[in-house]
Amino acid sequence: MATSFVDSYAGRVPLSMPSAAARTTPRTDIELSEALTKVSPKAQAKAKATATDFEAMFLNSMFSQMTSGVKGEGPFGDTPGTGVWRSMLTEQYSKNFAKAGGVGISNDVFRTLILQQAKNSNSGSNSASSAGTARP
Repeated sequence: MATSFVDSYAGRVPLSMPSAAARTTPRTDIELSEALTKVSPKAQAKAKATATDFEAMFLNSMFSQMTSGVKGEGPFGDTPGTGVWRSMLTEQYSKNFAKAGGVGISNDVFRTLILQQAKNSNSGSNSASSAGTARP
């Protein structure tokens, strides 16, 4: 007699599966929170714009590859003018996707930029203070 996975597992939830509350509660990034206090709001806005632009560039590359092999008639046809039109269309798609939240690349890029800026601001202040105290 064959038993199914559910029968042999007795309907229990495995320990590795997160609870419903854990799946809906956002995780707090303590390291990023601390870094944000060390970086000016102007630099944060610039980092966010840079991260969004990077994601848009990545998405544009993906959309271009996705539509490069499409043949036929209409806007994605294989005529001389559609190449230029298609590149403008994919550029606008990528910008809109990135502004709407994208696929998550900009969040990681933003986090990395902020952590680097916070680290540089710490090392700059530490080296300035240590340089000032090193001299008699």
